[in-house]
Amino acid sequence: MQLPRFEPHARLRPISLLSTSQVRAHGSGSSTPCPRPAPYAAAVATGVGERLVLSWRSGEDLLEAVYAEGRVLLRVTSAGRTSEHRSRRFSRLTTPVTDVALTLTGTHLTVLTRGAGQDWVARSRVDLSGPARTGAAPAIDTRDAAWLGALEVGHEGAVEMLEAGGFGQLGLRDLRLASHADGTAYRLADGRPVLTATSAGPGFFDTAHTSVWALDPAGPALEHLSDLYFHRPDGDERPGVFGDHATHLVRDGDADAWLVATSTWGDFDARRRGAGVAVTLARTRVDLLEGEHVLDTEPLVLPTDGFRSVGVWDPHLVRTGDGWLVGYVSARRFFRFHPVLAAGPSLDRLGLRGVDPRRRATEGTTLWHRDGTWLVLASDGRDGRTGQRERYPVFDLDLHEIGALPAPYPTNIPWPTLVPASAEGEELVLVGFDGTRTGGSLLGYGTHGDVVIARSLSD
Repeated sequence: MQLPRFEPHARLRPISLLSTSQVRAHGSGSSTPCPRPAPYAAAVATGVGERLVLSWRSGEDLLEAVYAEGRVLLRVTSAGRTSEHRSRRFSRLTTPVTDVALTLTGTHLTVLTRGAGQDWVARSRVDLSGPARTGAAPAIDTRDAAWLGALEVGHEGAVEMLEAGGFGQLGLRDLRLASHADGTAYRLADGRPVLTATSAGPGFFDTAHTSVWALDPAGPALEHLSDLYFHRPDGDERPGVFGDHATHLVRDGDADAWLVATSTWGDFDARRRGAGVAVTLARTRVDLLEGEHVLDTEPLVLPTDGFRSVGVWDPHLVRTGDGWLVGYVSARRFFRFHPVLAAGPSLDRLGLRGVDPRRRATEGTTLWHRDGTWLVLASDGRDGRTGQRERYPVFDLDLHEIGALPAPYPTNIPWPTLVPASAEGEELVLVGFDGTRTGGSLLGYGTHGDVVIARSLSD
């Protein structure tokens, strides 16, 4: 089978700390209700003076960023106790500051600054979930709906403008084409295809969330459409709202509904005993292409018969004439992972169809219809075996490798997301991402990445 060849085309990086703006204020002080549906919030003050206190408050809990005398710190007050958190390396500013931001992403509180013409740099970050230890912040349940509904944003000190609302993204990864149930691209009325992405926060797994975007392949350009958050199926054990991600959005025309399959990365911590990742499924008739949505989910049970598995993720769903195909990833340990394919007459009756357990750094399992045949694409990361590194392997439905996409391979493990450039044409764009970080050294790994676009070559 002849596979399309690709050449580099463009890079995009739609950095924005704010995805939605609920509050606007200015002057030397303010306090305004700013309820949030999920623990993803940002307050951005521009044109700041010599001193500023930027805050989020819910009841007796007070979360503050303090900027004064060339230093920045976080201050957390809860249960009658106040703690201060500053970085020895990053709290002192060496250049003038024009803007200060205070973000909440999951359980992480972060203060960032920037100067004129500069990028955002994180100055301090603290995890509000505990555990209690000397110098730690008091534990606060930021995922609680009542706590989120009582949020207020405020400031003390002169600013030209304060905006507050939903947290946006430092980078995008895990880009996946939204599709109809038959696997064809879902497009807006103007013809632009829709993508889901993981919006990177100021950290890794538990600071990110799912977002939805429209892609203009000709630009190329991305437009933010919406943000998705999730209740877990085991809500009694893990109540609250989570920023789960690595998501596939499917339009089921037969049911006039959206299916949302996602991976429970929203609170993942490899250090936690019994840590694991699962896949959940939401069904809704609500318009998910604008606004913010908290979705109830059920388990999407993906088979792992015959091989060791500590977690599954990266779901991709297609309904064929014979039933459903579901591609995903399984890890025998964190982080050694490989592609898997399940099939069944319905999503609650899936059996194992194919598995390649010898691979150890392959994810982004994606179904692709080519010349009347269903194929499986994936992405081999740099930690794979010899011959299985930095490439896009192509498999049959038994997960026997039959080739590889001739395409440039960025850093990290970009998913092989193939998007038809138009509804009529045969040109394809390959939408991936890389490991480029932003936000400064304090944040470390997890703020990636650039959106990396390649286009198919005509023979």
